[in-house]
Amino acid sequence: MTETTAVHELPLSFDRGEGEMVINSVAVETSRGLILVDVGLPGAVEQLSVHLDDLGFDWNDVWAVLLTHHDGDHVGALPEVIDRTDAVVVAHRDEVPYLDGRKEPIKGGESVGVPVDVELADRVTFRTEAGPMEVVETSGHSPGHVSLFFPETGLLVAGDALTAPEGDLSGPNEEFTPEMDKAVESVGELAEYDVDRTVCYHGGAVEEGSDAIARIRDDLAG
Repeated sequence: MTETTAVHELPLSFDRGEGEMVINSVAVETSRGLILVDVGLPGAVEQLSVHLDDLGFDWNDVWAVLLTHHDGDHVGALPEVIDRTDAVVVAHRDEVPYLDGRKEPIKGGESVGVPVDVELADRVTFRTEAGPMEVVETSGHSPGHVSLFFPETGLLVAGDALTAPEGDLSGPNEEFTPEMDKAVESVGELAEYDVDRTVCYHGGAVEEGSDAIARIRDDLAG
């Protein structure tokens, strides 16, 4: 894989009572500024601010927030983020009613009640400083879950379609995946891409790609 400095992992740490939880947002550089991919739980803005500063950016540089899906640990900080920036909010069309408040989140909690400005569909591509960023529909964990693939570098930003809880690539968390059959099909879809490195929201970056994803699909399907 060709290494790139244009896609940045932003680890966010939260005390969840039973222990620390670390989740991983991502910032993608484009000619217009930054796209933030997922924004964490409520209160994450201070940690995000530190990351942006470390990268030489600030909130004025964020032009879009792309949400892989509507779960609270991915979108809880969205109202605070929108208060700090004029960024457009981007999500798959099947996630929109859970984000804007027309439907209650599938796994509980309250909707963030934020309108979505741009609705995504499968294979939509964004121009970035890391080359094309392709949207891949990976439903199952949620109705409109998406992952992001960078063909020029072999990087996959998997959201919750894959996890790496112990540092090794694994399938989606079954406890929080209402439609596991669809999720397994989505893993199979990801296995068709030429992935060299994967960033999971839960587990961070791992140097595993297509072969590992194919094994996970076979294990889950078997």
